[in-house]
Amino acid sequence: MTENKRKISILGSTGSIGTQALEVIDKIADKFEIIALTCGNNTDLLRKQCEKYKPKYVCSNDKNFKMNGIKTLHGDEGLEEICSDRENDIILVAVSGKIGLKPTLRAIDNGIDIALANKETLVMAGDIVMTKAREKGVKIIPVDSEHCAIHQCIKDIKYVNKLIITASGGPFLHKTIDEMNNATVEQALCHPRWNMGKKITIDSATLMNKGLEVIEAHHLFGINFDDIEVVVHPQSIVHSAIEYKDGSVIAQLGLPSMHIPIQYAITYPERFEGIKSKSFSFSEIARLDFEKPDFNKFPTLKLAYYAGKLGGSATVCMNAANEEAVFAFLNGKIHLGDIYKITSTMTKSHSVIKNPTIDEIFEIDKEIRIRTKELIINIDTM
Repeated sequence: MTENKRKISILGSTGSIGTQALEVIDKIADKFEIIALTCGNNTDLLRKQCEKYKPKYVCSNDKNFKMNGIKTLHGDEGLEEICSDRENDIILVAVSGKIGLKPTLRAIDNGIDIALANKETLVMAGDIVMTKAREKGVKIIPVDSEHCAIHQCIKDIKYVNKLIITASGGPFLHKTIDEMNNATVEQALCHPRWNMGKKITIDSATLMNKGLEVIEAHHLFGINFDDIEVVVHPQSIVHSAIEYKDGSVIAQLGLPSMHIPIQYAITYPERFEGIKSKSFSFSEIARLDFEKPDFNKFPTLKLAYYAGKLGGSATVCMNAANEEAVFAFLNGKIHLGDIYKITSTMTKSHSVIKNPTIDEIFEIDKEIRIRTKELIINIDTM
């Protein structure tokens, strides 16, 4: 990084990752200039952020939202315009859902590096995104703590034998299958380690989140699915590890705080003193436990491996069906255990397109969501 400030746009600045990213930037404000801030509908917080950081652009879904002295954009087109501005050195993609895909591709087309916190981008179109990034010489730095850990551990990918992705196990690690399947929304949202948005927290409760991370890791690092292992680690101290061909295992450890991987992603390859929740002390860590995931209790993780190995549009289908099922659970329409039933039914009945185009990906996504909603309505007949 030069002495000049790094210019950054934050897509999803009012969400969990976006707000924490701004906290990180506050601590190293001399390193960054904010080009754009965006949100979906939380314009009250967005307005306060704009008043503080005075970006060049602001974007939301509210067409009536305006900010004096700041170019105001709206919707998907607004996100893509921001990602077309080559003044950006890096764009943090922290929006949730499929909305992150097209802006990411637009940024890559314009040679802008990406700090990626949007799972759907790689789950839906990993082959397309990573191929284009290589062609354009664009860096995609993962923000997820697990992928960030792997990124820090890998020195030369050709010597890597296996990726080891850790999972906390969520709120139902020590519950029975029946207790989990019939859990309330409040119980499912009570994650023992991480403070996240509702959708990702439910995915963490079912371990679908870990399945999505396996698919992401496959695309980010070019590792076969059979060489990506998930290990349950309740303390969330070891964020992930890699095994080299000679048997050496390198792991990245730290206290469970998203500030650290966010800062790593946006300042890479440099490091600065920033937010520290607490200095890490080996002597204060009483124990580190590891165990294999229970695929009977968490079948969504096994389903993600299945879809990932099928490739093509299978992951598009699984992602869309899961997302609609999660929303239905959050709205009290289905039980937690129904999420797997619905997602599995849709994924295993899907006719896979091996190399879908971006337009086909969005058409498949739309079709699967319609069919999944119909299945949810008739859930009692499954």
